[in-house]
Amino acid sequence: MKLGFACKYLNSDGKQFFPLRATTRKRFLSLSHDERNQLIYEITVTNLNNLYLTLEHLATLPEPLRMMRIGSDLLPLYTVPEATPLFTEFLPELYPLFARCGELARAHHIRLSFHPGQYTVLASDNPDVVVRALEDVEYHTLCACLMGYGKTFQDFKINIHMNGKAGFDGFKRSFNQLSPEARRMLTVENDEISCSLDDVLQAAPLCPVVLDIHHHWVKESEFIQPDDARVARVIDSWRGVRPVLHYSISQEGMIPQEGWPDQQQLGVSKSKLRAHSDYFFNPTLNTWALSFQDFDIMCEVKMKNLAREQLYQWGITQKLIANPLAEATRESANVK
Repeated sequence: MKLGFACKYLNSDGKQFFPLRATTRKRFLSLSHDERNQLIYEITVTNLNNLYLTLEHLATLPEPLRMMRIGSDLLPLYTVPEATPLFTEFLPELYPLFARCGELARAHHIRLSFHPGQYTVLASDNPDVVVRALEDVEYHTLCACLMGYGKTFQDFKINIHMNGKAGFDGFKRSFNQLSPEARRMLTVENDEISCSLDDVLQAAPLCPVVLDIHHHWVKESEFIQPDDARVARVIDSWRGVRPVLHYSISQEGMIPQEGWPDQQQLGVSKSKLRAHSDYFFNPTLNTWALSFQDFDIMCEVKMKNLAREQLYQWGITQKLIANPLAEATRESANVK
């Protein structure tokens, strides 16, 4: 089991080690052509170098901690019409920076992913929204492919939600318009508002389903268990690749410090229960999440890798996660 973190790699003070830079469309459009080119070039180089430094650090961690979601700002404003031609001009000279990131990740078994934002809605009933969503998925696909991914099924994960008024039929139409590389990498996740796990499982013949257990609890008021028949269908949708589960819990103060939260007793709106906590403070829920032994877990929590590492160490002490050092010691003893 790997435990991942999303986008920001924090030091012990809660500050980013190697942050991805970004800029605004407004600032970009206020500049001259040459200034625009210089701005996005410099940010892109910084981001690719900082991604490499992050991966380099992850490579030193125990293998269960070698999993991360890369921020979508890797190429700032790439899909903005005024920016795309500029990237076309200079991106080829940066290919080696992409390639070395992918090579390092693969050499050290670091599992990588992207998660396009909430406005990337392939199932929208608005054709313009669908066009922009397709562009955004293909942008993330480009980044992954330049790192050497997209060659085999789920060698990289690009995860989106299926929410949209066109439902599964709309999602399927859009999915079939994606490039082969994008279709190999795309996954779809249940959410807490519009698309339940049952809704999203319709997409299993097309692409893997990511199970978000917190979203499921918020929407259905149910703590789904690993032996649930729907979980088996989620695993099957990955076609032999180790599946990914998303784990988060409601904010501190919203739910009890331990035990199973009861939405009726809490009397808190679902919109408030959606928000993520800083840390995984509830041992009952942590035990539940780590019981999904067939999955890698993306930890969606505000304190990012710090909370993920705390969960990892707790899981080892509770014998819910194998201690790689102890395993290595046992293997060495067996060899002798």
